[in-house]
Amino acid sequence: MVAGHMVCGLVERTMFGRPAVFVDRDDTLARDVPYCSDPDDLELFDGVPVAVRRLNDAGYLVIMVTNQSGVARGYFDEATLNAIHDKVRGGLAAAGARLDAIYRCPHLPDAGCDCRKPGIGMVMQALDDFPIDLSSSYVIGDSDMDMEMADRVGAKGIQVGSGFDFTTAVDRILG
Repeated sequence: MVAGHMVCGLVERTMFGRPAVFVDRDDTLARDVPYCSDPDDLELFDGVPVAVRRLNDAGYLVIMVTNQSGVARGYFDEATLNAIHDKVRGGLAAAGARLDAIYRCPHLPDAGCDCRKPGIGMVMQALDDFPIDLSSSYVIGDSDMDMEMADRVGAKGIQVGSGFDFTTAVDRILG
């Protein structure tokens, strides 16, 4: 019976789920500030708010998934991390864009959790919260861990780096 429910859930997601774009924060949406502990230090890259709005307008869920071990290291607390993410949301909202959700892993790399990328725990949380069709979804990030997470969940990975930024990745998705 449990297996039957699982199969039905997968079929429903594929038939009725929405595509999502899972995005990394640091060096993807915003300039990387190692262990950013001050909202004033966060700076979205040029073009990111408009690119996110384009994804919103095209019907994609836009979900940020970010490793934030600075919490476990004691560099900043959850309230500070929330304030930083509020700044991300505010910068996007100024252009009429939105993140549908933010999932973060606050654990140390050796903690053994399933949420730290390349683990798939944050994507699984999103699947609990939204009807997502992973086969038509993307992961945009700057690291091999992001690409490995994409492979593990059956999404298409797009790696950003020098000369290939978030806006270019969105152009590729939207064709």
